[in-house]
Amino acid sequence: MHDYIYSYIFVANIWEMIELTKAEEQVMQFLWKIEKGFLKDVVEQYPEPKPAYTTVSTVVRVLVKKKAIAFNTYGKVNEYYPLIKKEDYSKRYLKTMVQNFFNNSQKQFASFFTKESNLSISELEEIKTLIDQQISEKRK
Repeated sequence: MHDYIYSYIFVANIWEMIELTKAEEQVMQFLWKIEKGFLKDVVEQYPEPKPAYTTVSTVVRVLVKKKAIAFNTYGKVNEYYPLIKKEDYSKRYLKTMVQNFFNNSQKQFASFFTKESNLSISELEEIKTLIDQQISEKRK
């Protein structure tokens, strides 16, 4: 447990530098879902046709090198677990997207999102309720 905490603190310090490819992000999604697992467990998460075991192994090795995941060794096999929380990655990903595509304007992003995502009236009303709740909390 101590090593995990140290690794997470270390990763948090270099978080700005970690960028994931689509293949790496997909493996991370699977690890976030299963929390920890052996390579065979990760491969099982893929839909058919599943990629080659060696392909997934390569992606996992890159993620270890990037310090996005770590592992515990049991004999000759490794059990992998994420060092980055899904919520933290999602926040960083969204922040980068807003910076790159919406001139760092959350207002422009929200406008684009509500206009271009074909939301139903009930979904828009749910979002409006969430926004109203945030406004009330910030006014306190």
